Amino acid sequence: MMSLEETLVEVWRQAFAEGAKAVVLDEQRYPILRTSKRRLRQVDFKFEGKEIRGLEQNPGTKSRWAVMARDGKKVMRRRPIRGERAGWKGDAL
Repeated sequence: MMSLEETLVEVWRQAFAEGAKAVVLDEQRYPILRTSKRRLRQVDFKFEGKEIRGLEQNPGTKSRWAVMARDGKKVMRRRPIRGERAGWKGDAL
């Protein structure tokens, strides 16, 4: 079983570095879709029973998160999942 960090790297590799049409994790296939407005890639997948969404960063944004990502830092931001009361936002993996 992969750790969360290994899973996120694998999703990134397949979805964004290789440009695959779907991400495959533990024999489960998760399609890569495009957002309707900006046509950014997104993939919804499960890790330990929790639903997670990987979303391509808009290259034109000027947010602090985008600046960190462009500088090569590992950035992860998490919002609460439906039904969850609180979540966390972290700056690095």
